[in-house]
Amino acid sequence: MKWLDHLVEGSARSLAKRTSRRGMVGYLGALLVGATAVPLLPVARGATPDPKAPAPKASDPKAKKTDDPTSCDYWRHCAIDGYLCGCCGGTQDTCPPGTQMSAVTWVGTCHNPLDGKDYVISYNDCCGKATCGRCMCNRNERDTPLYIPFQSNDYNWCSGNGTANVPYHCSTARIVSAAR
Repeated sequence: MKWLDHLVEGSARSLAKRTSRRGMVGYLGALLVGATAVPLLPVARGATPDPKAPAPKASDPKAKKTDDPTSCDYWRHCAIDGYLCGCCGGTQDTCPPGTQMSAVTWVGTCHNPLDGKDYVISYNDCCGKATCGRCMCNRNERDTPLYIPFQSNDYNWCSGNGTANVPYHCSTARIVSAAR
């Protein structure tokens, strides 16, 4: 065991001759700061779906219902929060009679499994009547906090129509363009 003691002592003395205490403290500080930055590096998330993976078959019981616009699982509703206008007398693109579309909107990018493309979806609230109360859908894929407003679905977007107390009725999911 004496050889191990001599090896460690020789290495420690050699290191002490080549470095200063301040240099060693600076090196250790840089190492600690660098170690805390590791979680900030970009990481491929395991929950992200593979875009090259085949879409689930319709006979698969786990397959989502993607062809019914009154279903919360409809592909356009990936970032919607509210009552679906398709259940309230309107359509995916139009407000029901007696309501008006909000002047401001939030947007999301949804994947259409039927054609394999991504689309930019504009979610507009329809305002002017009491809440519809049918087909509530709250999906928050890629929803942002309130301080990033145009990708947050938590606002009452009817307040942007000029008057303070315009009631919310339902929400539309309009395709704006294909995402690139």
